[in-house]
Amino acid sequence: MEQSQIKGFIAARVARELKDGDIINLGIGLPTLVPAFLPKGVHVVLQSENGIIGTGPKPSSEEADPLYVVDAGGAPAMVGIGGSYIDSMTSFTLIRGGHVDCTVLGALEVDQEGNLSNWIIPGKKVPGMGGAMDLVVGAKKVIVAMEHTAKGKHKILKKCRLPFTAIHCVNMIITEMGVIEVTERGLNLTEYNPEFTIEQIREATEADITISDNLIAMR
Repeated sequence: MEQSQIKGFIAARVARELKDGDIINLGIGLPTLVPAFLPKGVHVVLQSENGIIGTGPKPSSEEADPLYVVDAGGAPAMVGIGGSYIDSMTSFTLIRGGHVDCTVLGALEVDQEGNLSNWIIPGKKVPGMGGAMDLVVGAKKVIVAMEHTAKGKHKILKKCRLPFTAIHCVNMIITEMGVIEVTERGLNLTEYNPEFTIEQIREATEADITISDNLIAMR
């Protein structure tokens, strides 16, 4: 698979997990591509933890107001038709109250227990955890959308080595290699990308992984 195709391929597969009417929170980076791939007839409400419910499309340079309206990643944003701006307390009440149906976010590491590390590499400066800690605990479903490895290094581990964002929180991992469900018995590969062999997927995954009896090809 060409490197330029990977993010779109992952985002398109994530989009098929979303249902019409869902309230969705998208992390920065790859997850922001997901709305472009929503199936026909599926409309979701995008929630931004920094104060928008019903986030609109990415504004043009003429529409953007970078001094006042930005998304959680600091990029220019705007509210969509029917959406509204809300204060931080209301936003996190939605999240902590279990009203977000699904959050999609990237990861530095995720492990076979469903633990997630996605906010800091020791020794590097970061602006903070943001809303990730609340989202992965408060959302009804947590999908990690990411490339399977980082420069050849494992990202799906037996146990996270970086500081946790939260523990036992991830429900599904979607990469360019496959779809992995996190179960009480560990990781289970339910879909695979035919461009990779099962052995290649195992080699790219440090964690123990089982293969579903109903394994199908990703599309």
